[in-house]
Formats: sequence, C-alpha cells, structure tokens
Amino acid sequence: MPAINSDRRLTIKRLLAGTCVPMLSTRATSATSVDKPVIKIGTTPVFLDQQLALLDDWRRHLESVLQARVSFVQRSNYREILELLLSRQLDCAWLCGYPYVRFRTSLQLVAVPVFAGAPLYESYLIASNDDKLTRSITDLAGKIFAFSDPLSNSGYLFPRHQLWSQNKSPDQFFARTFFTSSHRKVVEAVAVGLAHAGAVDGYVWESLAKVAPTLTAKTRVVAKSQKFGFPPLLAHRDYPNERVALIRSGVTGMSSTTHGRQILNRLNLDGFVPGDDKLYDSITEMMNDLQRVNLLA
Repeated sequence: MPAINSDRRLTIKRLLAGTCVPMLSTRATSATSVDKPVIKIGTTPVFLDQQLALLDDWRRHLESVLQARVSFVQRSNYREILELLLSRQLDCAWLCGYPYVRFRTSLQLVAVPVFAGAPLYESYLIASNDDKLTRSITDLAGKIFAFSDPLSNSGYLFPRHQLWSQNKSPDQFFARTFFTSSHRKVVEAVAVGLAHAGAVDGYVWESLAKVAPTLTAKTRVVAKSQKFGFPPLLAHRDYPNERVALIRSGVTGMSSTTHGRQILNRLNLDGFVPGDDKLYDSITEMMNDLQRVNLLA
C-alpha cells in the first residue's frame, strides 16, 4: 500500500479513535435545500468515529452529486445501526458482512468499499508482541480473549467458526471473553494486557499501524484469515430501486472526481464498487455451520 501523507495520517488516526458518541447527525438545512429529499446514512465507529469535519465534507460532496440533502447518523455498535435500518429509519447503512447475510431477506447490497485494490479484507488474530509462543488460535486455551462486536464477522463470527472447525468449544475454550465494541479497542485491550489475544478487522489494524505505530507495535499479527467481502453499504430490501441506484452512483463515482478522491484518501480507501453477493458466500457458510450446531444466538 502506498505511503500515507501527514494530513491523511491525522485523519485516519481520528477516524480510528476509540471514543464513541451515542448519536451523530450532520445535515444541511438551508432554505434553498429544505424541499429536497433527505438521505440518511448510518455508520458505526469502525469507520467514522468523531469525524465531524470529514462527515460534513462527505455530506456536501454527496449532496452536490445526488441533488438531495444527506444526513449521517452514527451509533456505537452494529446492532443499533441495524435496528434503525430494519425499521426504515435509515436509507442505507455501512455495516459488516455478517449482519448482511444474517438479515439478507430484509437487506440489499448498495456498494462495497475497495481497500488495497480489492473489495476484500481479512480477520487478524493478534496477541501481545511479548508473546512469542502463540502461533494459532488453538494455542490460546484458558486465555482471555477480546472480541469486537457480536455482529462482526472478523471480530466474532470467524474466530468462533475457526475454533468449532478444529473441534474446540467456542464457549468453553477461553478462560474469559469480552466485547470491546470496536476494533481499535481490541488492539488497545491486547496492547495493555487486558486480553491475551483478540480478533480484529485487518483494515483497521493496517490503518492503525500507519497512524499509531506505537500502539500496534505492542501487538503482533499471529494469523490472517482468508479474504472476505469488505463491510458493505446496505439498504432495506423494500427501498425503492431508483433511490438505491442514486446512492450507488454517488459513492461509486467518488473516485472519478478530485474532491471524491480526496475524501476516499482520508478514508484510506480506493473507492466503491457495486459489489456482488458472492463476496459474502463464505460468511454465509460459516454462519450456517454455527447455526446448525446452535453456536449462534
């Protein structure tokens, strides 16, 4: 991946900051725009945490190309954003592949981010940098393990499935587990010794390694998963096709304009593509495996 300049480094550092806010909304309300339709987009701290300036810049960009008012709504975890989306209080939301496949009958794909040249990412198993012995998740029996979110693929579903596939009980293998609510906080928990190891979104860890190297230097990537479809932008299944197409055109067109590329650069992304359901087949298979043996709620 190319080097990140200082402005981009500062933006990503703030983007990955650990403190969450319960609700964030940015919207233009001038008299000239009050009659335009409003598009509400949900996000979680995985991507956009306390980034008022970035959100406002992105909002203005989308408003200019969509000819609509845009509002970003942020909540602290996947569940809260998912509930807003399923209850049609949002037009679309940036979520993980796991809630997408779990609620696929109610959701549809709008677009998928492109990171490091592909709409893909990995789950990282991380341990303390002082731990030179751990080579895989099966070396962590009786240890304390940090998950990110119960609706995260990389931070929950994949490591549970990995244990099950190796005939280990996901609920009895570790001495204790806990959720941090964000991927950065998984890294922090492992770095300071609150957990022996954890599962984290590789995109987040790689970005942190560029903007907060002293933090990631306290951890070590033990193993990487296979490639999964990157966390997608989703809409309700009943959302009008023409509105889906409008939002899709707005985000996929960002890489073709100077302003759009600047925002993508600040997001540490290459762009957005329409995506394909097949990107999430492996997540579906893992979910089905664990549901079949009653290892998912």
